[in-house]
Parts: sequence; C-alpha cells; structure tokens
Amino acid sequence: MKLFHKVGGALQHLAQYLVTFGAAGLFVIALLDSVFVPLPGGVDAVMILLSATRPAWFPIYAAGATLGSLIGCLILYHISRRAGRRALTRFSEAKQARVHELIERYDVLAVLVASLLPPPFPFKLFVVSAGVFRFSLLRFTIAITAGRAFRFLLEGYLAARYGAHAKDLLAQYYPYIGLSLTALLIVGFAMRNLLKSRGQRLEDVQSPKSNVQ
Repeated sequence: MKLFHKVGGALQHLAQYLVTFGAAGLFVIALLDSVFVPLPGGVDAVMILLSATRPAWFPIYAAGATLGSLIGCLILYHISRRAGRRALTRFSEAKQARVHELIERYDVLAVLVASLLPPPFPFKLFVVSAGVFRFSLLRFTIAITAGRAFRFLLEGYLAARYGAHAKDLLAQYYPYIGLSLTALLIVGFAMRNLLKSRGQRLEDVQSPKSNVQ
C-alpha cells in the first residue's frame, strides 16, 4: 500500500511538472498514457486546462496531444505484435473475442471509432488487438491520427471558447457526439460496401455479354 501511494505521488508530481512545458509536456503525457502509464488527470483534462489558459494555442496543444498519443499507440502496437496473444491476457476472453470480431468486420472503422470514444471505453484493447492480429500499420496510423485529432481539437476548441465549463460540456455531450459520429461512420461504411457489392454484381452480369461479342 505504501508503495502504491509513493508511485501515485511520484506520478502526480511528474504530471504537474510536465504541464508547465505546455504542448511539449502534453505530448509526453499523451505518449505515456497510450503505453499503459496513465498520469493523474489524464490527457483530456490537461488539454482542456492548457487550452483554457491560452486559447489561441489550442491547435498546437491538440497537435502535441495527437502526436504523443499516436507514437504511444504505435509503441504499444509493436510491443503487442511481438508479444502475440500474451499481450491480451489482462483482458477477458469475451472482450478479446468481441474486439477481434469488430476489427475483422469493420477494419479501420473499428479502430477509428475506438479512438474517438471517451473512457471507460476500452480503447487500449483495440490497440493491443490491432498489434496481436497484425492489423495494417498504415490503416492503424490513419485511424488513430484521425480519431485523436478530432477529439483533441474539439476539446481544445470548447476550452478556448467556454473556459473551465468545457469539461462539464464534454462530460454532458461528448458521449452523444461520439455515438452520432459512430453511427454516421457505420452508415457510410455500409453504403460503401453496398455500392461496391452492386458494382461487382453489375460487372459479373455484363462480363458474359462481352465474352459473347
């Protein structure tokens, strides 16, 4: 118990120290948070704090947080890829199977949605699973960058506009925003697959005619 408190205290001091470095400190906090070393307060809280303090800088803070989160996720991805299924042992088998199914079915969309949604959504399970199941590194990078950039830019904008009240606004409305975006992405994904399937069927129907001619 004493060791736990000492570690917690050390992480608290580290987080407070890193905040003083602005975007660079936020970059480090986001990186550590993405590789299973979460600091007290979290990336979102620091993003809001810094953006509320210096509103004009919120795009820079969002860029630092996005880059740090991306690099941290890439580190965790490669660690999980090397470790294989051992990296998933801390997660229940039911969750493992569910996330694997989502990644297999929705591909890059599953990782993108996971990077958008706030805690307690199990984002890191998607990152670990992507590494274990050797999900495309390029698509993984694109999904994490797009999802995190949207999330941090939204937090920064609200903090710059509404100050400390941004935290309450996000707590109240972000789940709905995330779910709405998820629904739009899923609909877009389904429509793309439907159009692709129709195009393929049309080609199959036309090909015999071209062979006869």
